[in-house]
Amino acid sequence: MAPRIPIRRLAFTRIRSLSSQATPAASNLSQHAQKSISRDASLPNPDPTEDSASAALVKEHSKYMLATYARPAPVFVKGEGSYLWDLENRKYLDFTAGIAVNALGHSDPGLAKVLTDQAQTLWHASNLYYNPWTGALSQLLVEKTLQSGAMHDAATVFVCNSGTEANEAAIKFARKAGKVVDPTGTKHEFVSFHGSFHGRTMGSLSATPNPKYQEPFAPMLPGFKYGTYNDVSAIDGLVTDKTCGVMIEPIQGEGGVNVATDEFLLALAKRCREVGAVLIFDEIQCGLSRTGTLWAHSHLPKEAHPDVITTAKALGNGFPIGATVVNGNVSDKIKIGDHGTTFGGNPMACRLAHYVVSRLSDPKLQEDVLSRSKVFRERFEQLRQKYPDLITEVRGKGLILGVQLTEDPAPIVKAARERGLLVITCGTNTLRFVPPLTVSVEEIESGLDILEEAIAATRK
Repeated sequence: MAPRIPIRRLAFTRIRSLSSQATPAASNLSQHAQKSISRDASLPNPDPTEDSASAALVKEHSKYMLATYARPAPVFVKGEGSYLWDLENRKYLDFTAGIAVNALGHSDPGLAKVLTDQAQTLWHASNLYYNPWTGALSQLLVEKTLQSGAMHDAATVFVCNSGTEANEAAIKFARKAGKVVDPTGTKHEFVSFHGSFHGRTMGSLSATPNPKYQEPFAPMLPGFKYGTYNDVSAIDGLVTDKTCGVMIEPIQGEGGVNVATDEFLLALAKRCREVGAVLIFDEIQCGLSRTGTLWAHSHLPKEAHPDVITTAKALGNGFPIGATVVNGNVSDKIKIGDHGTTFGGNPMACRLAHYVVSRLSDPKLQEDVLSRSKVFRERFEQLRQKYPDLITEVRGKGLILGVQLTEDPAPIVKAARERGLLVITCGTNTLRFVPPLTVSVEEIESGLDILEEAIAATRK
C-alpha cells in the first residue's frame, strides 16, 4: 500500500520544487524584508500583514471596542461545517468550534432554516407571557437527560442567555435551598475547586479561584471556599453543615482538560447528601454529547448524580442561550419571583436550542464522537512518541481533549494557524481540541497533519 501524502503537502512540495529551479533575481530589499517575503510565500495562511484589508478593518474598529481580548490578526467572515474563511478569503480548519460552541459546525443548514422560519414568526415577547418553545425546550432537556442515564430525577429547567447566567442561577438556587433548610442563614457557604472556570459575573467569578480573573475585581462575594480537584481525603473538611452548594465541572475545560475521577464524584455526592448541600455539575463545556454521552456524568450511578446541571455553549450552536436543569428537591424550594430574566427563554433561542438538542442527543452522533476521539488519541500518541520532551500527557474524553506540553504552546498555535489550522490553549501549557462534533475522520487526519508540521516548524 502506497504511503498517504496529504494533497495540501503535495501541492506545496511541487511549488517549492518549482521555486528552487528558478534563478534568484537581484533585489534591493533588505535581508529582513526578503526573509519575511520568503517565509510568507512558504505558508498557505500567513497572518495578515499591516497593510492588509484585515489590518485596516481592525485598526478602524478596535478604537471603538473595549479591549478585553488579545486577538490574532485574521478577521473571520464566513463559516461552513468545520471550516472558517477570513477577510483575505483564506480557509482554516477549525478545531476550536468557537470554544466548544459550534457542535453542529458552522452555518448548519438545518439550523439556518429553523432560524429563518422563527425570525419571520416571533422573536421575543418576554417571560410575562407563555410561548410554545420555552416549555418545549425544557421538556426536551428533562426527557433527554432522563433517557441518557444522567441526572435521574431531573424535573424542571430555568432558561437564560449564557453559561455564566446558568451558573448564577444555580448559585442562587443553592443559597435559597440552604435558607429553606436553615432559616438562620448559617447554611450559606459555597464550595468550588481550583482549576475551575464558571464565568465572569460576580457570583460565577467568586466560584472561579483563579487570581488572573479574580484579583482585578476583588473582593469576591463572601462565603466561597475552594478545594483541590480529585482530592477525596479533603472532602469532609471542605463540605460541612454550613455548605449550601457545591459546584464542579466533571471535566475542567479552561483549567486544562482535567477529568474528575469517578471515585471523587461519588465521594463528593455522598458528602453533599450527608450535609444537605446542593450538588451542581457545570457541564457548559463538557456536556451535550461532547464526551460521547449526552452529559459527561451519564455513566455514573444514581448516587453520584447532581441536583443541578448547568449548560450553555453548544446549546445554541452560537446563538446565545443557557439553561439550568434542576431536580424536584431544588425545584420545590424556588418560588415565583425568586429569579427572572428579560431575554432568557425567548422563542427564537428556545426553538433553535430545541433543534440542537434533538440533533446532539442522536445516538449515531454520539457513536461518531467516540470513534473520532480514537483517531485523535492515536495520532496524539504518535506525536508523543515522536516528541517525548514536548508532549507529556493526553487528557479528556470524546472530543474535549488536552495535549499537555512542557513549554508555552503559543508558537505552535501560531504555526498551525499560518498553515490553516485553528487550535486553542487552556490551563498551563495545554493545547485544547474541541472541534465540531460533526468533524469527519478526513478532516481530523488533515488537521493533525498540519499540527505535526507546525510542531516540526517550531523545533527548528
